[in-house]
Amino acid sequence: MAHGPTLSANRGGEIPVGSEIRDSVSRLDVLYANQFEGESFDRNLLEETEENFYRGAPPQWLNFHISEQAKSDDTGAPFIKRDGYDTLVDQILKNQERKHPGISTVKLFHQPGCGGTTLAMQVLWDLRKTFRCAVLTGSSSDITEVAKEVVCLFTAGSGDHQNTVLLLLNDEPNSVSPSLEENIMMEMAELKVVPNMPVAILLSCVRKDLGQVFIRDVVLRDFLSDTEKQKFAEKKEELSRKYSDKHEQFHGFNIMQTNFSQDYIKQACAVFSTVRKDRKPLKTQLAALLSLLNAYVPGSYLLESQCLDLWKCQNSIHRDLLLEERMKPFSHLIITFQQDKTQCGKKVRMAHPMIAQCCTELMAEVGLTRSETARNLLTCLCKDEVPPFLLGFVKDMLTKRKPKENNGAKMKEDLGRFSRLILDIQKKEDKSKCVSVLKMASKTFVQNPFFPQALARFYYIELKDYKLAEMWAKTAKQRDPHNSFVADTLGQVYKNHLMNMGFSPNPADVLQLAKKAIEAFKHEEQLAENDMKEDGNTNVSRVFNARGMFGYLQVCNCVFDQLVSQKETWEGVLTKNVSMASVLESLGGNELLRFNDLIRSLRPEVEKRCAFYEKYLTYSKVDRENDDPAYIDRDVSECFRKYVRVSKHVAQNGAGFIQKLQQNLADTSAGVPSCLEREYNESELKEITTGWEEIFLQSFCESLTALRQQIPLSPSDAPELHLVTLLLCWPSDSEDKGVFDLRQLIQCMQRSYEHAYKKYFKSRYLRPLFFIGKGRDLSRIVHRKVLQSDWSDETIFQDPMVQERLLQVEGVVKNYRVFATVGGKDIEVDANQRKSLWKPRQVSFYLGFTIRGPVAFCIKTKSSEKAGISEHDISKPDTSPGTDAARGPSGRLKFGALCGKMDSTDLTKLHPEVSRADEVHTYSLQSEAGKYECSVSALRWVCKERVSFQYQFRSWQEHMKRPQCIDYMPAGPLLDITVTDGEIEEVHLPHCICMDQKSTLSDAFAVLHVDARGVVVESVPEVTTSHIKFLQPIFLPRGVMVQKKPGVPVYCDVLIYKTKKEFLTLDVYLVPRDPAIKQEVEQNQSSRGSIIIQKPGPDKVLQTGDHLSLSTDRADAIVRPRMQDLRCDSSRSFEVFIRNADSDFTLRLEREQNTIWTCTVHRGDYQNQSTDLAHGKKRHNFK
Repeated sequence: MAHGPTLSANRGGEIPVGSEIRDSVSRLDVLYANQFEGESFDRNLLEETEENFYRGAPPQWLNFHISEQAKSDDTGAPFIKRDGYDTLVDQILKNQERKHPGISTVKLFHQPGCGGTTLAMQVLWDLRKTFRCAVLTGSSSDITEVAKEVVCLFTAGSGDHQNTVLLLLNDEPNSVSPSLEENIMMEMAELKVVPNMPVAILLSCVRKDLGQVFIRDVVLRDFLSDTEKQKFAEKKEELSRKYSDKHEQFHGFNIMQTNFSQDYIKQACAVFSTVRKDRKPLKTQLAALLSLLNAYVPGSYLLESQCLDLWKCQNSIHRDLLLEERMKPFSHLIITFQQDKTQCGKKVRMAHPMIAQCCTELMAEVGLTRSETARNLLTCLCKDEVPPFLLGFVKDMLTKRKPKENNGAKMKEDLGRFSRLILDIQKKEDKSKCVSVLKMASKTFVQNPFFPQALARFYYIELKDYKLAEMWAKTAKQRDPHNSFVADTLGQVYKNHLMNMGFSPNPADVLQLAKKAIEAFKHEEQLAENDMKEDGNTNVSRVFNARGMFGYLQVCNCVFDQLVSQKETWEGVLTKNVSMASVLESLGGNELLRFNDLIRSLRPEVEKRCAFYEKYLTYSKVDRENDDPAYIDRDVSECFRKYVRVSKHVAQNGAGFIQKLQQNLADTSAGVPSCLEREYNESELKEITTGWEEIFLQSFCESLTALRQQIPLSPSDAPELHLVTLLLCWPSDSEDKGVFDLRQLIQCMQRSYEHAYKKYFKSRYLRPLFFIGKGRDLSRIVHRKVLQSDWSDETIFQDPMVQERLLQVEGVVKNYRVFATVGGKDIEVDANQRKSLWKPRQVSFYLGFTIRGPVAFCIKTKSSEKAGISEHDISKPDTSPGTDAARGPSGRLKFGALCGKMDSTDLTKLHPEVSRADEVHTYSLQSEAGKYECSVSALRWVCKERVSFQYQFRSWQEHMKRPQCIDYMPAGPLLDITVTDGEIEEVHLPHCICMDQKSTLSDAFAVLHVDARGVVVESVPEVTTSHIKFLQPIFLPRGVMVQKKPGVPVYCDVLIYKTKKEFLTLDVYLVPRDPAIKQEVEQNQSSRGSIIIQKPGPDKVLQTGDHLSLSTDRADAIVRPRMQDLRCDSSRSFEVFIRNADSDFTLRLEREQNTIWTCTVHRGDYQNQSTDLAHGKKRHNFK
């Protein structure tokens, strides 16, 4: 950067960057377009930088420059690109090529030490002249400031020079990406910036132990492919020539080159075999400290100065020795590096996480245990003022709990019991060692509440020592007396003690302990309320802590169970149907009188908290993708049933239906919405709505007319009443405008929401409660449950049945907001998906209502309506693999508009001549001018002159392993076509995907073609119900693919083969209507002497991932396996075995207990067949 740094411009070229812009992006490490260009470096610096990287130091931009220069000078090979590189770059470029404003996220998951950060930085380096590349290096806690810097980088230069920012988020929490997108949009709106291209692409690089990841995500694991092994072998030769024996200690490189070999790691760490239990010099202890820290806290480090300070207290004549010299013979396992020039010094860590783990194990074997090392770390490094980064590492090591996993999927808000280190100490040593470590941490960091909190949890969960647990929980609470989450631990101690009191405890003891728990949880509730108060003096919490209320209900559940199990009389007392005084003697005497106030308070307090949770769970959920854990609703409902049940007053009045409503909590203000969470059919929902209307309206006004007379309501009225008002006042499909001022009504409702619920729900996703349908008054209100699908990702609105039922509202998007146009006025509403708001335009959408007000769902650009393309499609393809956005009802895929359909009645069907050589069939055809279809492959073509051509079916297998194809599955045959005479104007490749005329054009399809360069995945030019159309085609091996995920609708056939096995054995295949797959099955079966039994296939469309079972009406038949998932290949079949077959029988194929295909296999089908019949003229009739 001899002439100053530059940024790439969107139209090519570069623009200079002034100091004011550079100073405005302090949280971002910007990679400039001309980084290092024209600069010269000291040779020793270059060698040291390269050596450190291969030894295990984190990559620096200079490493990529060195590699690039070596390639340019032909003195070395470029950086090794792991297999995920091409896919990552391709995904990023595809997001840019859409040209539509917005923000997208590309995810890279990697196991620690697999080169994930290096790969991500390599992508940024290679794309620095295309994008404005940067890494988020500052804290993401102030996401508003980060957003401002991203916008500053995007807008640098004049309006013509805007360019997309490619931002690397390295190991940031999942919540950062959506929050950053929201704040970038707000900043753009405030600055009135109107982009005409993608604003940012967020490259989220996540270090994790890989469980379940989406197909679309790039994943790096701790093993190499054959291609990668070859690249690493070649690089190893280069490094050995350049660095001679030095390269043997390039552990960061060598571990990967040996395919993460445990043998290599053990050999590298063998030096620790010299460590003796009775002799642990400082260098051994420091190696143990670094190993423990790096093994349990990815990305952790110590400062070199901290390490050297350990020797200060020793009167050593070697005080001036470098750390590397002091640490021999462990030096080669430790790396010292300068990561950021602005930091206070060099950092020190182990060369690789796997080395750290191995060293920790070896140390433990010779007596330097994990617990002893952890205590040494606290003693040696945390004596005086501890730097914040080290406190963070220690806190993570001792208190950070990993989410539990269920079949590889992390469970939201369901954490493991303790940190990984504490669990390992418990497993490999004993529980007392866990206590000693946590106790020392608590005494070392005397102001930190989290160490005594973890210690209290260990006491009550593992040791059942509730007295000490209470003491440490109170200590934690004293250290942070205003933190409701810390206060929760004391209530949990009492609650768990209560739950573990044993058989038939004394009622007084139960109530005494319950009183303590209830007081603790009520104090937590008050702190949680205080956290949300906006008084201008304290930071307001974003997340409302509802654990206190839930803990209260759990305690009440436990009290009920403990007391009622001993004497049923307690049931009447606790539900306030029997006075305690009247049964006092039978319950235990006067000693229980001191708990009278507590007992009398339980039922009303339970009702109040159940009412809160009913609204909390009905009106909102954790976020767009995650529901609250099921046990919350279960425990709340159980507590309500125990304490509240049905009041005598209702039962005596004989109001049966109102009783039904109260049993379902439907007579509260959240009544109808709460019923939506239960399993009711549509007629029952309508009945409940009517009953709720009667109860609710009687509470507020005498009649519907009276309600209308009260409009506009006051913001002090309940949000539920405002909701009813808006539903009644919103114009119907036959009205141009409403009678009331909708803007005023919405504003009043929003103020009512802010007063009543905002503090509880502001971090949560608000569920739509109702949608506006076609019709008038209450008859047009559509419950969300009636949609029978997830509306949050908006795919349900692609279903024609839903579209027919809901009212489509016209509106406009402007300045990043959406408005409904009613009576010529623009009425602002919320957007369910704010990514639909990047582009100003005329739109239409469906209107839902949350407890905050109206929300626009499925926002579509009006000019695109005929094609059915929504802005959701524009900003991010709905059909991306691994997302639910490509699905229709019940998570099934929906596909795009049909175009260019060739009417089959215009076609002439031709039968090909077939030749065979080495098991390969070649199909030859010739035709005059016209439109034709091949009877075997369903290939169609149009020609204006006489043509001759031939084709062969090719295997998909080797191509589908390529990174370009990993997100796809075959949707038709891979055809290798060769034209021998004439010219074909159009060719239509067949596919087996079900698409009806109402579908809209989608990018779910792609076409693979194979040329001299290898495999290329190209976009689809034109889609019809059964084919992909090409004009003036180039004839290379080509085939249709579709994005891989469950729910793809497929036409299928059933192939039945009688095998030569003992007795009657049938192989039954359910395969897509793909002639190549059928040919593959036939060749496989015929080679074994099997005979086909011709039967018609299903007339119903199936979907990939369907769970299908095959059965017969023969009691003695054995079918294996009982169930298969439908796939787009021939790899799966059913075997039907009948020992004494001598009559007709029926085969039945079922999906979710619904019959989708049946046929009768006659006795003559399997007793009178010959191989001639099976392999005669019908052999190639695969249609």
